[in-house]
Amino acid sequence: MPAAMASPAEAPRASKCPYLVVRDPDSVRDVLHRPADFSPANALVAVTPLEGPALRVLQRAGFALPPVLASNDTGTHGGIRKVVAGFFTPATVAAMEPRIRELAREAAADAAGQLARSGHADLVQTVAAFPPAVVMLELLGLPVRDLAALKRWGLDSMELFWGWPGPERQLELASSAAEFYVWLRRLVADSVTAPGRNLFKSLAGHGLSRTEICSLGYFLLIAGQETTTQLISTTLFRLLEGAAPVGWRETASKAGATSVVRHVLATESSVPTWRRVTAHDTDLGGGRLPAGTEILLELSGNQITAGTEPKSAPPQEEAGRGLSTGLVFGSGIHRCLGAKLAELEAAVIIQETAAALPGIQLRDHEPEWIRLLSFQAPRTVRVMNPPG
Repeated sequence: MPAAMASPAEAPRASKCPYLVVRDPDSVRDVLHRPADFSPANALVAVTPLEGPALRVLQRAGFALPPVLASNDTGTHGGIRKVVAGFFTPATVAAMEPRIRELAREAAADAAGQLARSGHADLVQTVAAFPPAVVMLELLGLPVRDLAALKRWGLDSMELFWGWPGPERQLELASSAAEFYVWLRRLVADSVTAPGRNLFKSLAGHGLSRTEICSLGYFLLIAGQETTTQLISTTLFRLLEGAAPVGWRETASKAGATSVVRHVLATESSVPTWRRVTAHDTDLGGGRLPAGTEILLELSGNQITAGTEPKSAPPQEEAGRGLSTGLVFGSGIHRCLGAKLAELEAAVIIQETAAALPGIQLRDHEPEWIRLLSFQAPRTVRVMNPPG
């Protein structure tokens, strides 16, 4: 697969984007609903090809990621997805709301305590980072442990697979990914024989091998919580800088919090793009695409492809750039199973934070951002008590 940029240290917007960028919502939906023509096989392939030293680190750990769920274009996908979907039913998600609110209030209280002691706090670390990880593990029936390491592994793996690290950075990230994989392999081994119901045990009962379970778990334990953390982080930042359609005080209500989360999802979600590849020569938007065409689907506003020129876009590809919120979590047979959970978590955590910290102000108006091919969010949301 081609690297997503000319230089490993630059974002693709600094050079010609090597993907065919599909922005029109109707074309995006068309691609997502034609999996036989537009395969998900490249969805989890490293954007920057891994070099020998990094590959050797992964090989020594027995690192293997066979296609199981998000990148699975075979007939096994439907049965596996049904097993996972059983942990994300509407009733299950709704039943988690009291627990989410409990975690959100605890986190907001921690932030308030930090503000009282020092006059400032980082809302990414105090309120956005850990509740989604706890919720995900509990929802899947897995033990809640090693949360700080899980958060670090998640960010590192995102950069390894969706970023543009040079050789030295690749080596660091590969070491982190190998550490995560070893931890995950132990967790899978423990879980498949544990009493009670959990996702890994259910997947083993469905007939998946330990390696296949590890592959599914590797990306699910990242995407299932880190993308929600990033959604919360962006929403908090936009609210506090005054760029959201509602104010901070209004967000202390359920309606206000839900409204602003949906706005951010539609305009600047934590997963703004996703990839597909043509399985054979096919048509899109009135144009003909050859087999093997790498496609980048825009799901919501993002900085990575802004201003880039699409490669050989079909004639109608640029028509109509309005984005539908219905595409933010994808569409079709690979739509995100955790969509309702992510929206609920974000709204509850935003609401409880605004209610607990009514007078805070943004301390850093220009934070560093995570800017990867398919993930974006501010790394910090530093706030302070108002003067006087």
